[in-house]
Amino acid sequence: MTNKTERVAIAGYGAIGRRLVQELRAGIPGLGLVAVATRRPVDVKAELVADGIHDVEAVGLDDLHLVADLVIECTSGHLLPQIAAPVLEAGKEVVVVSAGALLEFPELIETARAHGGRLLIPSGALLGLDVVGAAALSDRCEVSIESVKPPRALVGAPFFEGTDIDPTKITERTRIFEGTAREAAGGFPANLNVTAALALAGVGPDTTRAEVWIDPELDTNQHTVKVDSNAVRVSMTINNIPSENPKTGRVTALSVISLLWKRHAPLVVGS
Repeated sequence: MTNKTERVAIAGYGAIGRRLVQELRAGIPGLGLVAVATRRPVDVKAELVADGIHDVEAVGLDDLHLVADLVIECTSGHLLPQIAAPVLEAGKEVVVVSAGALLEFPELIETARAHGGRLLIPSGALLGLDVVGAAALSDRCEVSIESVKPPRALVGAPFFEGTDIDPTKITERTRIFEGTAREAAGGFPANLNVTAALALAGVGPDTTRAEVWIDPELDTNQHTVKVDSNAVRVSMTINNIPSENPKTGRVTALSVISLLWKRHAPLVVGS
């Protein structure tokens, strides 16, 4: 641990970004919020002022590496290379909420390795990543995830393009996808960051199996993870209460906050 205060910047000012701004301004030991970044910094500065925040700088996505030691990405996954690459090249760290983007842009992992940077993925809306990572080190390990969501949480997913499936017209619990974690993350980039995180923590995106179901009677985002290895057998189910964005659970922001509290904590529980 160090007594130096890390400069933190947040990329994105939606539901998660706003919550993180509140928590960091309230105080997390060893961390100081210096900036919020979006593609339109003038607009986000106006939003910050409207929220009564006058002491946080608004910057463009390309300037993050200049102002911060730690950047928290909580925006659209397609922006991750623009946000993360310069920060990693400067040997700094990025917390990635849009974990699925790392399957699309794996070169960022190599960038981090080459320049001494670091990518951190919080547990987000999933559970058991510790045991999944441990099980993956055993001689045999199979990992799968079943995600069940209400129709409104999947509206607009690229998976539906070119199909005759309208998620809002489904009237009973229906499986709409079965395949690999990589395929799932590609078809549902805003919905299944949990699947990407599970794959990266465990046996990889091409080996982890995934199913996506729609259930119009469900009011949560539900994920069931199963692990079968010669070290441990696990079945875990989590029901996440959606935030104002139906694609994102309330616990996602809390997971990032938990990660931030652990950075300079005298006791850290979990691997």
